[in-house]
Amino acid sequence: MKNNLKLTPEGTKDFLFAECSAMDFICSKIEKVFVTGGFKRVITPALEFYDLFSLSCSGITQESMFKTSDNKGRLLVARPDSTLPIARMVSTRLKNSIMPVRLYYKQAVYRNNPTLTGRRNEFLQMGIELLGAKGKRADLEILTTAVKSISSVSDDFRIELGHAEVFNALSQQLDIDDNYKEKIRISIESKNYSALNNLLDKLAPCKAVSAIRSLPSLFGGEGVFEKAAQICKGTNAEAALEYLHNIYIELAPLNLGDKLIIDLGLVQRNDYYTGIVFTGYISGIGDAVISGGRYDELLSEFDAPMGAAGFAIDTDAITIKHLSDDNISYSDNPDVLVFANDGHEIEAIRYVDELNNSGVKAQFSVLSTLEETRNFAAERGIAQVKVVG
Repeated sequence: MKNNLKLTPEGTKDFLFAECSAMDFICSKIEKVFVTGGFKRVITPALEFYDLFSLSCSGITQESMFKTSDNKGRLLVARPDSTLPIARMVSTRLKNSIMPVRLYYKQAVYRNNPTLTGRRNEFLQMGIELLGAKGKRADLEILTTAVKSISSVSDDFRIELGHAEVFNALSQQLDIDDNYKEKIRISIESKNYSALNNLLDKLAPCKAVSAIRSLPSLFGGEGVFEKAAQICKGTNAEAALEYLHNIYIELAPLNLGDKLIIDLGLVQRNDYYTGIVFTGYISGIGDAVISGGRYDELLSEFDAPMGAAGFAIDTDAITIKHLSDDNISYSDNPDVLVFANDGHEIEAIRYVDELNNSGVKAQFSVLSTLEETRNFAAERGIAQVKVVG
């Protein structure tokens, strides 16, 4: 059976020429930010045991994972996330390291999206993890690194900043189970006011219910804090609001202006994030290209409790956007194509090296005749053919 001989699996694609050049360009810009910040690269296996991602805090459904088994019958999955494997690595191979550790990754992740909806099943991610540190300084390091990363590839971006404990503190004051709490969280995250109101209308009126109802609308600049303080006054969310406001003030010297937005409706997975949460957007890309925050409870699952924070970047989405920009060109044509007469091949190859070393983009012609070389140059739009010998 060779029906699929010339096909790629759904949700995957081949990357060619300009796409690869654009991806390398984007990744190199971001990688420079990471390396300059002292983050060290790690690579985790493409295959991991299913147990790693079956943790309740993973937020990854078993339906979204590609599964196989090893020769002992143990269930494996293609890596659907990079943070959990790095947590495993830190709790084992790096458990005796001097903390904190700064790590970064650049590797593919695999998610089974049955409906696809424009998303791929295989995509490249870059990101950082700062492990073994808590508090304001660590959060500022993560946030400023995110800003540097996104600004290295685009001038037209925004960062939306929230705090997981605002929603967590308010929801803990309600007499609801985890499933009901998750339904409320999803309604807030998607800014589905109708669904949110339906859920909250079934609860007894109280300060926490009123505050949660307002979370999706608490979006904007520093004025959000004054409104939120009034709405959340007397609740357990006050401490988180005060901390978030301090972080916002500390970021003022970056002069981000309206590029930094407070969003108290940013309530990402509440069983995972424990502190600041943020997303980053680039104009022209509908989905977030950066997502991250603080997740201090994660390493406890590996018997290595410690502070942890980080973010992931969707480099594929940024690459696609970059390729669509009219003023960007990724021509792989050389400036000069060098043809060698018989017996002068090595001399011509050395001449190509000399040209490249001097800054002239040159390429050796592997075609048999000068006529073929000139025809090839004309078809490809190569400006000059030089003959050696």
